[in-house]
Amino acid sequence: MKQSLNLRLSQHLALTPQLQQSIRLLQLSTVELQQEVEQMLELNPFLEPDDDPGEGAAAGGEAPAAQAGQAEEAGEVAPAPAVEATRPAAAEAAGGEGEAADAASELRLDAEDWREGARSADPAETEQASDSADWGDAASGGRQGGGEGDDEFDPLGLAHAAQDLRSHLRLQLAGCSLSEDDRAAAEAIIDSLDDDGYLPEAPEQLAAELVPHSDAQDIEALAHALRVGQRLVQSFDPAGVGAGNLAECMRLQLCTPEHLEWLSRRDWKRLARALHADEAALRAAQQVIARLDPRPGSRFAAQAAQSVVPDVIVQRVGKRWRAVLNPDVLPKLRIHSLYAELLRRARDGNGLSGQLQEARWFVRNVQQRFETIERVAQAVVERQQAFFTEGELGMRPLVLREIADELGLHESTISRVTTQKYMLTPHGTFELKYFFGSGLATDSGASASSTAVRALIRAMVQQEDPASPLSDGEIAERLAAKGISVARRTVAKYREALRIPPTTQRKAV
Repeated sequence: MKQSLNLRLSQHLALTPQLQQSIRLLQLSTVELQQEVEQMLELNPFLEPDDDPGEGAAAGGEAPAAQAGQAEEAGEVAPAPAVEATRPAAAEAAGGEGEAADAASELRLDAEDWREGARSADPAETEQASDSADWGDAASGGRQGGGEGDDEFDPLGLAHAAQDLRSHLRLQLAGCSLSEDDRAAAEAIIDSLDDDGYLPEAPEQLAAELVPHSDAQDIEALAHALRVGQRLVQSFDPAGVGAGNLAECMRLQLCTPEHLEWLSRRDWKRLARALHADEAALRAAQQVIARLDPRPGSRFAAQAAQSVVPDVIVQRVGKRWRAVLNPDVLPKLRIHSLYAELLRRARDGNGLSGQLQEARWFVRNVQQRFETIERVAQAVVERQQAFFTEGELGMRPLVLREIADELGLHESTISRVTTQKYMLTPHGTFELKYFFGSGLATDSGASASSTAVRALIRAMVQQEDPASPLSDGEIAERLAAKGISVARRTVAKYREALRIPPTTQRKAV
């Protein structure tokens, strides 16, 4: 084997631990950052929460990184001030927006509704049911007579507690006097519902899955119990819950299963002939049906969703809009001065000096994260001034490269900053990515934002004649008359993104 010596030049990027932490903190959401701060406070003794941010403000608002750097040059360890800066104007703007009223679902168990549910059940199945056949009396007795566990019932606490769909149904089930088997069957139905309140599997299929190795007789007995449990759940609030499909959901809300297929197709002529109804009656029926809820369980899923806390607040300063950080999301951190001083005097840190340096890095990186978010947000606000005044119609095209070139940052950094970071505006709270969008050509040679075009499409559909709704081609022609060149298929894509149904489904009587 011949040996040789070669000289090779190459370049590679080495990310220091401090830089890696800075990148990781930048891409975290506000909730994730709070969790990271809590974890660091538990693990690093040199970090402590700053409950008195006034000291940092009295020092002229000097950045922690600058103070820490001056202390290092002097050979001392100085405690870093709070990361949070004092922003009274931002706090005032955010004061009214952060309050959210707790919505609680009322428990409506009317005895007559229960009796209607029991009378609508199959007579043969009702006779074979257990000793809880009269659900109406059981429900009334459960509310009036009370039980052994009623002493622990807290109606005030219940009214303020946010509930998901299954908890809401179980509360109604708790007011029923049922046998153990019937209650277990109703529980199985409730557990099998999806987030929209539908039962995706039929009771027979669900029974086969629950007891896969049983004989056909046992499976049929369980399926019968599940059918009874399904009828019980279908009598609960919200109306339509427990249905197997959309038609059944509407039937439970309308108490009539007729002609739903023709209705979905907007076949008004066939409906008029079948029902012997005139146009006025069909129009009134359409208005009633339009108020139905095709997803009765979705409102409970919305309650369970986590609220978004804005990272940036947009305020009007004179005639311009500016972005300021939300003081409520800024962590209050500082270096523990006593521990740092003891370590300086000890001269032999026994490895603790590394934790002190880690604490300094963390405080600096957290502050740098918010400074970068504020810089990017302000650059976005400067380019979207018309949006904050006019709304979506004032949105202009914007790409990541524009902001990156202006601030001297990489596009990947802008992408991290705009992901899961939110801005409170006069028109609502939006993710920073919302303000970036492609442009469509116009006759003037400029470009129109895709967000503004979608807003125009929505406005056109809202103003159209219900008896003669606009087709995608007609919408494209109207946009062209405004100087915006949009293909018909692009209009269809934007319309679907706005969840606007096609022309045939928008046509009224």
